[in-house]
Amino acid sequence: MTGEIQKLAPGLYFVSTPIGAARDITLRALDILASADVIAAEDTRTLRHLMEIHGIPIAGRPLVAYHDHNGEEARPRLLKALAEGKSVAYASEAGTPLVADPGFQLGRAAAAAGHMVTAAPGASAVLCALTVSGLPSDRFLFAGFPPSAEGARRRWLAELAATPATLILYESPRRVGDLLTELAAGFGQDRQAVVCRELTKKFEEVRRGTLAELAADFSARTVKGEVVVLVDRAPERAVDAADMEAMLCEAMKTLSVKDAAAMVAEALKLPKRDVYQAALKLPRDG
Repeated sequence: MTGEIQKLAPGLYFVSTPIGAARDITLRALDILASADVIAAEDTRTLRHLMEIHGIPIAGRPLVAYHDHNGEEARPRLLKALAEGKSVAYASEAGTPLVADPGFQLGRAAAAAGHMVTAAPGASAVLCALTVSGLPSDRFLFAGFPPSAEGARRRWLAELAATPATLILYESPRRVGDLLTELAAGFGQDRQAVVCRELTKKFEEVRRGTLAELAADFSARTVKGEVVVLVDRAPERAVDAADMEAMLCEAMKTLSVKDAAAMVAEALKLPKRDVYQAALKLPRDG
């Protein structure tokens, strides 16, 4: 780092950190880490090492651990620093803060107290995986880690099965084979999916295929490293006349024939004229 360090305005600064390659950090993030009055981190050892790589000294500033297990104790200390007009930088262990990261409660509490909250955006395993996956990116849902309990996990996956968007999941390497098997059974074996492992790192791997193919592949191997699983959106279901009529009957309970037909046509992506003609043939209450 060179040049004079500019003093930061008071407030909370969320700092994105690399997910693998140390150079995947922004110049602004480095500036914030160099000049914040207080530095908080999900993992202080990881952040200290990153700062050493980029030549940023701690220089006697407080370095506070803030993670899932100590938030209730550490959060008041950071809020007190903000109340004193200090700048506080919070860095995730890897990637963007608040994405599968404990910073949410801190950000909400800081905003509720009227403090400035801002972010230095940067690396994100979610967006990196979506970028290289080859799956549709116009609409996506980051669903996080599946529950570990069998019943909750089954219900969680069932709720996601029909989502009209590319799904992005995190999973531990030892359970990714089981997850893919469960996805193939619940979502359909031919659904397209991608497994990204160790993104931006030396042994980066991106495997594409159907859920059945990927399940067979990963159930037979030992997996190491950070894993992101992406699943293509649910295929559009063919709509039959019974579906359309059921929707029309429900809509016509509160809407005119014309408005009900317009709504159903939009929802089912059908010609408005055809739906309207079908609506005219249905019995109406009253």
